[in-house]
Amino acid sequence: MVDFPPLYILRHGQTQWNAEHRVQGRLDSPLTDLGRSQALEQNRILRSLDLTGFRFLSSPQGRAFQTAAIALEGLAMRIDTDPRLAEITVGEYEGRRRSELPGGAAAAESEESALHLYNAAPGGEGFEGLYHRCDSFLSSLDGPSVLVTHGMTSRMLRLILLGQSVDSIGSLPGGQGVVYHLADGIQHRLTLGA
Repeated sequence: MVDFPPLYILRHGQTQWNAEHRVQGRLDSPLTDLGRSQALEQNRILRSLDLTGFRFLSSPQGRAFQTAAIALEGLAMRIDTDPRLAEITVGEYEGRRRSELPGGAAAAESEESALHLYNAAPGGEGFEGLYHRCDSFLSSLDGPSVLVTHGMTSRMLRLILLGQSVDSIGSLPGGQGVVYHLADGIQHRLTLGA
Protein backbone atom coordinates (compact mmCIF):
# COMPACT_ATOMS: atom_id res chain seq x y z
CA MET A 1 0.00 0.00 0.00
CA VAL A 2 1.25 3.46 -0.94
CA ASP A 3 1.93 5.90 1.87
CA PHE A 4 -0.39 8.92 1.54
CA PRO A 5 -0.44 12.11 3.62
CA PRO A 6 -3.25 12.66 6.17
CA LEU A 7 -6.47 13.75 4.46
CA TYR A 8 -9.89 15.05 5.36
CA ILE A 9 -12.45 14.15 2.68
CA LEU A 10 -15.77 15.99 2.53
CA ARG A 11 -18.73 15.21 0.33
CA HIS A 12 -20.85 18.15 -0.78
CA GLY A 13 -24.14 18.84 0.95
CA GLN A 14 -27.53 17.82 -0.38
CA THR A 15 -28.48 19.36 -3.73
CA GLN A 16 -31.83 19.91 -5.38
CA TRP A 17 -31.24 16.89 -7.65
CA ASN A 18 -30.15 14.71 -4.73
CA ALA A 19 -33.49 15.49 -3.10
CA GLU A 20 -35.23 14.52 -6.37
CA HIS A 21 -33.20 11.26 -6.62
CA ARG A 22 -31.62 12.36 -9.90
CA VAL A 23 -28.21 11.20 -11.08
CA GLN A 24 -25.97 14.26 -11.42
CA GLY A 25 -22.58 13.08 -12.64
CA ARG A 26 -20.99 16.03 -14.41
CA LEU A 27 -24.23 18.03 -14.43
CA ASP A 28 -24.98 20.28 -11.49
CA SER A 29 -27.75 21.57 -9.26
CA PRO A 30 -27.61 23.99 -6.32
CA LEU A 31 -27.40 23.10 -2.65
CA THR A 32 -30.69 22.92 -0.78
CA ASP A 33 -31.18 24.57 2.61
CA LEU A 34 -30.30 21.20 4.14
CA GLY A 35 -27.16 21.05 1.99
CA ARG A 36 -26.02 24.46 3.23
CA SER A 37 -26.69 23.34 6.83
CA GLN A 38 -24.60 20.22 6.23
CA ALA A 39 -21.73 22.38 4.93
CA LEU A 40 -21.98 24.56 8.06
CA GLU A 41 -21.75 21.39 10.18
CA GLN A 42 -18.60 20.44 8.26
CA ASN A 43 -17.20 23.89 9.02
CA ARG A 44 -17.84 23.38 12.75
CA ILE A 45 -16.12 19.98 12.64
CA LEU A 46 -13.10 21.35 10.76
CA ARG A 47 -12.78 24.34 13.12
CA SER A 48 -12.16 21.88 15.95
CA LEU A 49 -9.07 20.51 14.17
CA ASP A 50 -5.52 21.75 13.73
CA LEU A 51 -5.23 22.26 9.97
CA THR A 52 -1.87 24.01 10.07
CA GLY A 53 0.05 23.15 6.90
CA PHE A 54 -2.99 21.68 5.13
CA ARG A 55 -3.83 22.47 1.53
CA PHE A 56 -7.49 22.93 0.53
CA LEU A 57 -8.74 21.41 -2.73
CA SER A 58 -12.19 21.11 -4.27
CA SER A 59 -13.88 19.65 -7.29
CA PRO A 60 -14.57 22.51 -9.71
CA GLN A 61 -18.24 21.51 -9.95
CA GLY A 62 -20.65 24.06 -8.48
CA ARG A 63 -22.16 21.95 -5.72
CA ALA A 64 -18.76 20.93 -4.37
CA PHE A 65 -17.23 24.38 -4.64
CA GLN A 66 -20.30 25.94 -3.00
CA THR A 67 -19.90 23.43 -0.15
CA ALA A 68 -16.17 24.19 0.06
CA ALA A 69 -16.84 27.93 0.36
CA ILE A 70 -19.11 27.30 3.36
CA ALA A 71 -17.21 24.41 4.97
CA LEU A 72 -13.82 26.12 4.69
CA GLU A 73 -14.91 29.66 5.56
CA GLY A 74 -12.46 31.16 8.04
CA LEU A 75 -10.10 28.20 7.60
CA ALA A 76 -8.69 28.42 4.09
CA MET A 77 -7.00 31.46 2.63
CA ARG A 78 -7.27 29.79 -0.78
CA ILE A 79 -9.22 26.87 -2.23
CA ASP A 80 -7.67 25.27 -5.30
CA THR A 81 -9.73 23.19 -7.72
CA ASP A 82 -8.70 20.00 -9.45
CA PRO A 83 -10.83 18.38 -12.17
CA ARG A 84 -9.77 14.93 -10.94
CA LEU A 85 -12.00 15.55 -7.88
CA ALA A 86 -15.10 15.89 -10.10
CA GLU A 87 -17.89 13.35 -9.86
CA ILE A 88 -17.91 10.17 -11.95
CA THR A 89 -19.38 10.74 -15.39
CA VAL A 90 -22.54 8.73 -15.99
CA GLY A 91 -23.14 9.42 -19.68
CA GLU A 92 -26.74 8.88 -20.74
CA TYR A 93 -27.92 8.62 -17.13
CA GLU A 94 -26.99 12.19 -16.15
CA GLY A 95 -29.98 14.26 -15.11
CA ARG A 96 -32.37 11.30 -15.00
CA ARG A 97 -34.25 10.07 -11.95
CA ARG A 98 -32.88 6.80 -10.58
CA SER A 99 -36.39 5.29 -10.81
CA GLU A 100 -36.26 5.78 -14.62
CA LEU A 101 -33.09 3.73 -15.00
CA PRO A 102 -32.52 -0.05 -15.22
CA GLY A 103 -33.34 -1.49 -11.81
CA GLY A 104 -36.00 1.21 -11.45
CA ALA A 105 -37.73 1.30 -8.12
CA ALA A 106 -35.04 -0.71 -6.36
CA ALA A 107 -32.51 2.04 -7.10
CA ALA A 108 -34.86 4.95 -6.64
CA GLU A 109 -34.39 5.92 -3.03
CA SER A 110 -30.83 5.32 -1.93
CA GLU A 111 -27.46 5.86 -3.52
CA GLU A 112 -26.27 2.53 -2.10
CA SER A 113 -28.96 0.64 -4.02
CA ALA A 114 -27.94 2.45 -7.22
CA LEU A 115 -24.16 1.91 -7.18
CA HIS A 116 -24.34 -0.44 -10.17
CA LEU A 117 -25.86 2.38 -12.25
CA TYR A 118 -22.76 4.53 -11.80
CA ASN A 119 -20.57 1.74 -13.11
CA ALA A 120 -22.78 0.57 -15.99
CA ALA A 121 -24.00 3.90 -17.41
CA PRO A 122 -23.80 3.97 -21.23
CA GLY A 123 -21.17 6.52 -22.21
CA GLY A 124 -20.04 6.84 -18.59
CA GLU A 125 -16.63 6.65 -16.99
CA GLY A 126 -17.17 3.46 -15.00
CA PHE A 127 -15.45 2.55 -11.75
CA GLU A 128 -12.18 1.56 -13.43
CA GLY A 129 -11.90 4.98 -15.10
CA LEU A 130 -12.75 6.73 -11.83
CA TYR A 131 -10.19 4.58 -10.01
CA HIS A 132 -7.38 5.65 -12.35
CA ARG A 133 -8.37 9.32 -12.11
CA CYS A 134 -8.49 9.22 -8.30
CA ASP A 135 -5.24 7.27 -8.08
CA SER A 136 -3.54 9.88 -10.28
CA PHE A 137 -4.85 12.64 -8.03
CA LEU A 138 -3.75 10.97 -4.80
CA SER A 139 -0.31 10.22 -6.21
CA SER A 140 0.15 13.92 -6.97
CA LEU A 141 -0.47 15.06 -3.36
CA ASP A 142 2.64 16.27 -1.58
CA GLY A 143 1.21 17.02 1.85
CA PRO A 144 -1.83 16.92 4.14
CA SER A 145 -4.99 18.19 2.46
CA VAL A 146 -8.69 18.83 2.88
CA LEU A 147 -10.62 17.59 -0.16
CA VAL A 148 -14.18 18.58 -1.07
CA THR A 149 -15.69 16.22 -3.60
CA HIS A 150 -18.70 14.04 -4.49
CA GLY A 151 -20.32 10.76 -3.46
CA MET A 152 -18.73 8.26 -5.85
CA THR A 153 -15.43 10.13 -6.03
CA SER A 154 -15.21 10.27 -2.22
CA ARG A 155 -15.82 6.53 -2.01
CA MET A 156 -13.17 5.81 -4.64
CA LEU A 157 -10.58 8.07 -3.01
CA ARG A 158 -11.18 6.39 0.33
CA LEU A 159 -11.14 2.92 -1.23
CA ILE A 160 -7.67 3.60 -2.67
CA LEU A 161 -6.42 5.10 0.60
CA LEU A 162 -7.63 2.03 2.48
CA GLY A 163 -6.00 -0.35 -0.01
CA GLN A 164 -9.28 -2.02 -1.01
CA SER A 165 -10.34 -3.40 -4.39
CA VAL A 166 -12.83 -1.62 -6.65
CA ASP A 167 -15.50 -4.28 -6.05
CA SER A 168 -15.63 -3.31 -2.37
CA ILE A 169 -16.84 0.25 -3.14
CA GLY A 170 -20.33 -0.61 -1.87
CA SER A 171 -18.99 -1.52 1.55
CA LEU A 172 -17.75 2.03 2.20
CA PRO A 173 -20.16 4.39 3.94
CA GLY A 174 -21.43 7.39 2.02
CA GLY A 175 -23.37 10.31 3.37
CA GLN A 176 -23.77 13.95 2.48
CA GLY A 177 -22.16 16.72 4.43
CA VAL A 178 -19.78 14.31 6.17
CA VAL A 179 -16.08 14.58 7.04
CA TYR A 180 -13.83 11.53 6.85
CA HIS A 181 -10.29 11.56 8.23
CA LEU A 182 -7.87 9.13 6.60
CA ALA A 183 -4.35 8.53 7.85
CA ASP A 184 -2.11 5.47 8.00
CA GLY A 185 -4.69 3.33 6.18
CA ILE A 186 -7.42 4.01 8.77
CA GLN A 187 -10.69 5.87 8.20
CA HIS A 188 -12.71 7.79 10.81
CA ARG A 189 -16.01 9.55 10.24
CA LEU A 190 -15.87 12.75 12.25
CA THR A 191 -18.69 14.35 14.16
CA LEU A 192 -18.68 17.33 16.52
CA GLY A 193 -16.85 16.37 19.68
CA ALA A 194 -15.18 13.34 18.02
